[in-house]
Amino acid sequence: MHALFRLLVLLATAGRRPKLSMFDTSSVPMRALLTDIDVAGHINNGMYFSLFDLGRFDLMVRAGVWNVMRKNKWTPVVQAETISFRKSVVFNQKFTQETRILGMDDKCIYFEQRMVADGEIYVHATMATRLLSKKGPVSNEEILAAMGLEVPADLVLPDWVARWREDTALPGARKPAPHFWG
Repeated sequence: MHALFRLLVLLATAGRRPKLSMFDTSSVPMRALLTDIDVAGHINNGMYFSLFDLGRFDLMVRAGVWNVMRKNKWTPVVQAETISFRKSVVFNQKFTQETRILGMDDKCIYFEQRMVADGEIYVHATMATRLLSKKGPVSNEEILAAMGLEVPADLVLPDWVARWREDTALPGARKPAPHFWG
């Protein structure tokens, strides 16, 4: 519920911040709140993913993607995510959340996100995302066309990301994925 309140505040204020391109880096100043931390006094590992949602929304709103998504009734979803922790963000600590598009493939848009404090990376995550419509996944070509954008020539998906996605992908929702421990 707390992340929902933060999302509503972000959606209400992001439009007043400087505009960005979809391929720029968003920086959102934050503070670790009491509702973010666990019994160890630092941000709970699961909470980072909720906070990273806010960074992606900030970029989408400031780049104008949010309005295009609402107009087309597209919904953002995360298909895969990986996270690495270096240092703990503790209660009341100020930090920034940095978000940028890392690259694209034929299905997903990949985001790189970081929690940065005192000029150092504390947490790093990579997200594979898609947009969905009532008809199913929206192609990246359709997204870019709706935005009037082309992928910058220097935006090349790193090889390790393509391998990670291939190695960790589950079958599509219309294919069986039986559960058994093998």
